[in-house]
Amino acid sequence: MTDLATPSSATDRITMYGAEWCIDCRRSKSLLEDLGVDYDYVDLESVPDGADRAKAISGRMSIPVIAFPDDTHVVEPSNADLRAKLVELGAISA
Repeated sequence: MTDLATPSSATDRITMYGAEWCIDCRRSKSLLEDLGVDYDYVDLESVPDGADRAKAISGRMSIPVIAFPDDTHVVEPSNADLRAKLVELGAISA
């Protein structure tokens, strides 16, 4: 995991927008780490425009927002949905 204060120019990265106080964010972050998925993390509490960037992606105020290299995203995904998306991307095996 890489903490990002500035937007990543790499389009082949998974980026998660979240906050430590958010239970769903902690759950998704834990799953990504347990699966060994390399991703960038934007902490909405410390990145001034992080919430605006997350809202621009999802159109919503809910977190986490997880953006994928294929220009898709999920908002508040269940572990099963996040795992399925990672399998679809080839980030993990089924």
